[in-house]
Amino acid sequence: MEDKKALKILSDLIGIESANDHETVVADYLADLFKDYPVKITRVQYAEDRDNLVIDMGQQGPLLGFSGHEDVVSAGSLDNWHTPPFAATIKDGNLYGRGASDMKSGLAAMVVAMLDLLESDQELPGRIRLLASVGEETGEYGAAQLTKEGYADDLDGLIIGESSNCDVVVTHKGVIDYYVTSKGVTVHSSTPEKGKNAIMPLIKFAEQAQAKMDSHDQVDPVLGPLTHVISQIQGGSQINSVPDSAWLSGNIRTTPLYPNDQIYQELEEIVAELNQQGAELTIRYSFPEVPLPNQKHTKLAKLAQAVIKEKMNYGGNFVADTGATDASEYIRAKGNFPIIIMGPAPGNVAHEPNEYTPVSNYLDGCKLYQDLAWKFWQEYAK
Repeated sequence: MEDKKALKILSDLIGIESANDHETVVADYLADLFKDYPVKITRVQYAEDRDNLVIDMGQQGPLLGFSGHEDVVSAGSLDNWHTPPFAATIKDGNLYGRGASDMKSGLAAMVVAMLDLLESDQELPGRIRLLASVGEETGEYGAAQLTKEGYADDLDGLIIGESSNCDVVVTHKGVIDYYVTSKGVTVHSSTPEKGKNAIMPLIKFAEQAQAKMDSHDQVDPVLGPLTHVISQIQGGSQINSVPDSAWLSGNIRTTPLYPNDQIYQELEEIVAELNQQGAELTIRYSFPEVPLPNQKHTKLAKLAQAVIKEKMNYGGNFVADTGATDASEYIRAKGNFPIIIMGPAPGNVAHEPNEYTPVSNYLDGCKLYQDLAWKFWQEYAK
């Protein structure tokens, strides 16, 4: 494919405002690109205006999964942007726009690779399945749905196109987002003894939860320490009333040394103890994700590293990530297949204003995914 056409696909995707929802427009655009090719196109609706998209190409042979999410984070204040966030702008060799790094460049490069393979004169010895998911930025629930409905069960390997500057991410932390709510009784602030302050038990919870998480001082040699942040706290209606409700949220990044189930139990024990003392606390979790087990010894990771180092003058290192990806859902599939994360864009600008990817990186990624597919088919057919 000509570079101009490949860049148009990425630019078009960035032009779609799929910030935290409205992913169906992305699915529509991608489906239209493949409409004249011998592929199977399946829409998997998560909610209104939120369609996952699955595209299958090839008739036989090893099945390689390509994974990318359709949503992006909010652009935030436009005052912080030098260029319009939802209009791709090329300047000084970089392409700017929301999603240029995370992760429409990876998704577009995978699509370009598939289109080029479909247009090649060679008979394809294997298959590719594109899994384009909704809601990755807010909980990986598109990938969770695709996994639950079996779309990953028969994969022989999966590459997730998150930004990595063409390094091979072989493991990453898990994540637990939790919310604790507190009930009280509101009265006039001049007679607080008649009421029940909903904020005070939350303060005790925050102190005890932070102390407990800080006590987990074993450091994973690859992923580093478990981290915990109390990220939000709200409550009360006005300054001269005892608050009858309050809530807080927290974010924990877990490692295999401290499994998610252990953390759930510890948080719930704090809630139970405070409730015994008279609090009325409840805790819930929002799409928690487990860590990705280290993939560095898998055939797919070694293959990707070899191809990158052969074809490119950068990337190819095995690295870990502190963030979470759709991999945390796909590892729940029935099949026992390796998963790696590898994308052309730099990851250090994801979610930032003036997010970008070098044009050369993106075009390299388009070719690299093709080379990886060919090598994968050859190696996994043995």
